[in-house]
Amino acid sequence: MSISIYTKENCVHCHATKRMLAQRAIPFTLIDIDTHPECTGWLKSQGFLQLPVVITDTLRWSGFRPDMINRLHSQPGTGT
Repeated sequence: MSISIYTKENCVHCHATKRMLAQRAIPFTLIDIDTHPECTGWLKSQGFLQLPVVITDTLRWSGFRPDMINRLHSQPGTGT
């Protein structure tokens, strides 16, 4: 399963999301919108207004969402 997290450096919710995914051994790819500002327009066009934005093969959400991370963790092929 592919997991992408759109984030920026000084984002408390981004750090919390990354930490919780790492604690559950769920691999992810980071996309820093400070170094990839072209992503901002696309994220807004998709209706996302806050960071982080997490996109998987089957799920999409924004903000720190422990409920969604736990749901993701329970899916086959993610983490331990």
